[in-house]
Amino acid sequence: MFVTIQELESAINFWRQNAPPAGDEHALSAEVSALAKPYAILIMQGAQRMPLDLMGPLAQLAIQQYQTAISQVGS
Repeated sequence: MFVTIQELESAINFWRQNAPPAGDEHALSAEVSALAKPYAILIMQGAQRMPLDLMGPLAQLAIQQYQTAISQVGS
């Protein structure tokens, strides 16, 4: 399965809304941090998609949870 750069961006925005930055330092949530790396890789490579299995476990989980959440909204 592939994840597009647009889906990564949407997932990052989803997690920014549902797990906003915390503390005085405004640290990003673990989900946003995990998704930021594959997003940056796609930007740097000029690519449009990435295989899900090339992402770290937390990024995979964050994408899957995002996909589940948006699929429930449409139901």
